[in-house]
Amino acid sequence: MKKNKIIFWVTTTIIFLMEAIMPLSTVLFAPEYITVGTEALGYPDYFAYALIACKVLGATAIMLPKLPAKLREWAYAGLTFNLIFATISHIAVDQEVSNIVMPIVVGIILGISYIYSQKIKIPTKH
Repeated sequence: MKKNKIIFWVTTTIIFLMEAIMPLSTVLFAPEYITVGTEALGYPDYFAYALIACKVLGATAIMLPKLPAKLREWAYAGLTFNLIFATISHIAVDQEVSNIVMPIVVGIILGISYIYSQKIKIPTKH
């Protein structure tokens, strides 16, 4: 059981750092770079702001085990859709291998976090 908790918390913390802290730090400390990634893919500027807000909320939700299970499930789903569509966007537009691989790797880490969240069965309000 201890091994499962360690795997869950390590992978979930990596997701939180990648999907919440990094975008939030961009907003706070380097706002001129907020739209760089989405602009290169042809998305409007406002999309970057909405994406950052959703990623921060979703990553925060999976870090808070006392939240209702349904809310955490939706957070995992939202983050998964984000990573799937990021991969598709990079395949369709810029075809840079590193930009295609990164969301896949983060998605694998997210999947491990989800699997281990189910294994440790964090008690929550339903």
